[in-house]
Amino acid sequence: MGFLGQLFRSKTKKSLNVPLDLNQVKIDMHSHLIPGIDDGSPSMEHSLAMLMKFQNLGFKKVITTPHVKPGSYPNTSEIILDGYKQLKAAAIEARITLEIEVAAEYFFDETLIDKIKAKDILSFGDHYVLVEFAFNHPPIFENLLFDTLIENGYKPVLAHFERYSYYFGSMAKAQEWQKKGVAIQLNLSSLCGAYGPEVKRQAEAMMDQFAFDFVGTDCHRIEHLIQLEENLTLPYLSRLNDFMLKNSSL
Repeated sequence: MGFLGQLFRSKTKKSLNVPLDLNQVKIDMHSHLIPGIDDGSPSMEHSLAMLMKFQNLGFKKVITTPHVKPGSYPNTSEIILDGYKQLKAAAIEARITLEIEVAAEYFFDETLIDKIKAKDILSFGDHYVLVEFAFNHPPIFENLLFDTLIENGYKPVLAHFERYSYYFGSMAKAQEWQKKGVAIQLNLSSLCGAYGPEVKRQAEAMMDQFAFDFVGTDCHRIEHLIQLEENLTLPYLSRLNDFMLKNSSL
């Protein structure tokens, strides 16, 4: 049983159908808000609208995490930090008080190990690093990735475990990695059914078996936040009120 299993708080009175309190979640640690550098926000105007929506939903901080994926989104730390600087300046000008930080979502390929060893990594919180796998085939050397991160002083966070179809129906890998110090992140939009019924079932199973540590919006467009807002009373989103998430520690 992972971190959440140890900290799960049983209550005599169920919070079923009580809207998920995003003030309690407090911090979103997975989003794509810097305009024009990945498949996230298409413009600064759209980014500001998303930031305002985050603020209105009750979040206190967002950590935006642009893709770093050679060939598709060849972002460097410099490109990301420059975009972040522009985003923060625009948010201040728009009088948005939401706290904004930046990291990255790193695609696991042969170049990532070298980046880690060179300390060319944008981490968040207590040296957490968000990584993702390919969706169409399982990774081969994932333990090498996790070990290299840990050996270099980082804490791995695997993004949206529920979306990897090759793990459907089993929490074994997630729980194995939790035991070695890898945090597992769950997309809130998966619980809304945004990626289809199979992903939704896997996300619900992750909650049932405490096989996750963080939640994130993985917001690419404001429509994702609107969908979340409209579904806060779904049973599994409501149940998140009874979990102590790692988000609030960031």
